[in-house]
Amino acid sequence: MKGPLSSLKILDFSTLLPGPFASLLLADMGAEVLRVESPTRMDLVRLLPPHDGGQSTSHAYLNRNKRSIALDLKRPEAVEIVGRLVKEYDIVLEQFRPGVMERLGLGYEALKAINPRLIYLSITGYGQTGPYRDRAGHDINYLALSGIASYTGRRDSGPLPLGVQLADIAGGSLHGVMGLLAAVIHRQATGEGQQVDVSMTDCAFALHGMAGAGYLGAGVEPDMENQALNGGSFYDYYRTRDGRWFSVGSLEPQFMEPFCAAICRPELAAKGLSPNAEDQRALKRAIEIEFEKRDFAEWQALFAGLDACVEPMLPLSEAVEHPQIRARGLVQEVPREGQAPQRQIACPIKFSAGLPPPRHAGGALGSHTMEVLRELGLDEAAIAALKSARVVG
Repeated sequence: MKGPLSSLKILDFSTLLPGPFASLLLADMGAEVLRVESPTRMDLVRLLPPHDGGQSTSHAYLNRNKRSIALDLKRPEAVEIVGRLVKEYDIVLEQFRPGVMERLGLGYEALKAINPRLIYLSITGYGQTGPYRDRAGHDINYLALSGIASYTGRRDSGPLPLGVQLADIAGGSLHGVMGLLAAVIHRQATGEGQQVDVSMTDCAFALHGMAGAGYLGAGVEPDMENQALNGGSFYDYYRTRDGRWFSVGSLEPQFMEPFCAAICRPELAAKGLSPNAEDQRALKRAIEIEFEKRDFAEWQALFAGLDACVEPMLPLSEAVEHPQIRARGLVQEVPREGQAPQRQIACPIKFSAGLPPPRHAGGALGSHTMEVLRELGLDEAAIAALKSARVVG
């Protein structure tokens, strides 16, 4: 079993989260991914706690099923090695600021001259054009500039620093994979490669699925707690007597009615669809009062068999053991060299033909350098010379 993307060979120059998460998905689906890493400037995710067996758990997960070659890209010999690799690895993924790969002699035009079928995915904070193209940024900045943070939070406490890196993953990683695979389909039809420009800010901006449409089409500015789905209605989280939380998403009447009956307030169901802000505030307060009357376990037992779009908010330690997560096989054992297997999140995409089992967790920097150089046809003397000159690590 090879996976649906087993025909793809990808050179991954990215670090941190957006690019590596994208190439993780590709590798899980069978693509051959070779990370090109600096032997002197380590990917900081390798240092990120917590650690298991002396290795960052984040790095071991994000770099599952990938090989690593350590090359000093400032050396012409390393650039020559990349040129040889591009003849086989006809997809490049990079995450530098615009212009960096060009200065290294590894920009799209330079590598396209070696392999005209090359697909070259560039993931950046602000894209290859525009006044912010050279500006530094992180996930929180992209969410702020794109407008998402302006209506994600509470009026009395302000915007929320999200626990999940939304712009990095939903923006850079997932849109990057979509763009790359679209370019692959185009190449299959035409024989032409191309560069794919993915900006995390662009993609975050595109996530305004409903609020953005409302503002651009009708001039309605979204704000914190003034939308039906951002805390402006009863669609929200509610604290139990013992300090835990439940999510209530009973928007439709067929869910609202059994929910209100379950909390012994059937008369509240009629207010669920009211567009009036005061009605929604009153409804929320009534629901808050009811949830504060019982402990988490009591509510959990009550709603377990009720189809009302009400679910407990679980810490990650409980989420990984939830029967739905377990039934979907979302936690798997991944082999590690010289160590016991490590539990990791599995690929979330299911195929009727199946996926290959995980091959290995992310390994040491440059752990496949010698293997890759031999595959390129370099003899031991040439490899020794490259090591001596510190071109490879």
